Amino acid sequence: MKTFKKIAILGGGPSALFIFKRLVESERTDISIEIFEKSDKLGSGMPYSKAGANDEHITNVSGNEIPDLVTSVNDWIQTLPADLLTRFRINPDKFNDYKVMPRLLFGKYLTAQFDLLKNQAALSGILVETYLGKEVTDIIDYPEQNKVRVKLADQSEFEYDNVIICTGHRWPKKFEGKIPGYFDSPYPPSKLEFKVNHRVAIKGSSLTAIDGIRTLARHNGEFKLDQNDKLLFEPAPGSEDFKIVMHSRNGMLPAIRFHLEDPHLLKDSILSKAEVAQNKAENDGFLALDFVFEKNFKEMFKEKRPEFYAIIKDLSMEDFVTIVMNKRERYEPFQLFKTEYFEAEESIKKEESVYWKELLAVLSFAMNYPAKYFSAEDMLRLQKTLMPLISIVIAFVPQSSVEEILALNEAGVLEIVSVGEDGAEEAQPEGGAIYHYTDEDGQRQSNQYDTFIDCVGQPHLSYQDLPYPSLISKKTVSPAKIKFKDNKAGMEASKTNDKVEKGIDGCYYLNVPGITINDNFQVINNYNALNDRIYMMAVPYIGGYNPDYSGLDFCEAASERIVNALLKTN
Repeated sequence: MKTFKKIAILGGGPSALFIFKRLVESERTDISIEIFEKSDKLGSGMPYSKAGANDEHITNVSGNEIPDLVTSVNDWIQTLPADLLTRFRINPDKFNDYKVMPRLLFGKYLTAQFDLLKNQAALSGILVETYLGKEVTDIIDYPEQNKVRVKLADQSEFEYDNVIICTGHRWPKKFEGKIPGYFDSPYPPSKLEFKVNHRVAIKGSSLTAIDGIRTLARHNGEFKLDQNDKLLFEPAPGSEDFKIVMHSRNGMLPAIRFHLEDPHLLKDSILSKAEVAQNKAENDGFLALDFVFEKNFKEMFKEKRPEFYAIIKDLSMEDFVTIVMNKRERYEPFQLFKTEYFEAEESIKKEESVYWKELLAVLSFAMNYPAKYFSAEDMLRLQKTLMPLISIVIAFVPQSSVEEILALNEAGVLEIVSVGEDGAEEAQPEGGAIYHYTDEDGQRQSNQYDTFIDCVGQPHLSYQDLPYPSLISKKTVSPAKIKFKDNKAGMEASKTNDKVEKGIDGCYYLNVPGITINDNFQVINNYNALNDRIYMMAVPYIGGYNPDYSGLDFCEAASERIVNALLKTN
């Protein structure tokens, strides 16, 4: 009998799609693949299904920016029935791969790609089995047998040689369902389809916040075009006192989608193993954040934007971030949003990139994989200084979202307040929350809201939040942490930072979110031993070692590392 390597993919969203694609393209007929998905379809995952989107929610990437799948988005659009095109207001004659599209429609595209790959697998003789409506509740590793067991909610169990965890986003509930008017996330957005006649608090100003705002607005008013085709918002009868207050840590709105000069530049930006090894050897075993900033950001301007390089070549990372943030802070948030909207429109019209923003996205992607090699000192710098800027600039808000946000603000329905680092919500038993914060004048504020929605985005979950109890009880996985380069600095940091602790080796470590993984996404236990049976690609549990884990580019790059290691082809 033929011996098969039995592989389980847990989750059937975009991450699983790219894993599956690479396995199919390997044309290895000595493998069998079984996919478990708790919803009723493959491909769409949370962001591109009803779990994460309504018809009004738009992708922030276009077809030309996504990694190659089986067919292009544009080619797929031409095959759609008229009723689906009408529902999503798509004219196939005017559509191209530079257009963004409704997220639910993009989810259907991803589902179609999964089906095409399943057909390819059948033609190649690769055994594939899919289990829809099946939720995984535990993963049990048996190192002595070199096997892994997967347990489902219905108590059935399956055994595999390798398991790849691709379960995607997760939004734990703290108070939602217990306290009326309190929402731990805006997902699924169908839960925000209600009328209110009071102020609503939104925590955050990210794309997640914009998702919640677009849904709430539609159920409390109407968007209309005036005689000059400018978008206006008109509150509905009974929602005259409806107002949304965004609470932003930096008091800023995210940046807007513009033309990318090279949408696949990210692929070429990753430091080579040799470069990482050499820098670590020169830096006491750590990768220097300043080296990555120099190599994957500043030096990339030398050839294409020499005039900009001349301005920034002597700036430190902190200096650069300070200049950019100070420039943004000089503007009222909605005025800056409007200015950047016109800048982005011009960028798209002329097909000219806002190059420094494009390269900031490149930097974020490039430092993602080797971030686990930073010292704790550099990781703290990254968290405090660079990531806040990156999270604003590379959000790439779609134009239609910008137009609605501006219309809401001009109608007096939407405002933003800067809440400082000590901003925090306090759930109220009778409903909603009180938001406590220090304002820009240094005054303490406490505002009560009958409706509160946490929209800060996917939370970085801890080791203890892992929903597979046997991985923790058997110590198959370990909490992610990063060592201090200078032990004295670690000792000082431990006095004020409860995430810093002294290890049994006498060294100081910064505890970061999620679990410990290596470059190939294999889980690592407390004894620093890698596990070549279990791979972790679920984004909530790898945020400590992969600070920028969002997007399909991440899925594609991570899938390459995982499948190469799994099939031992690297």
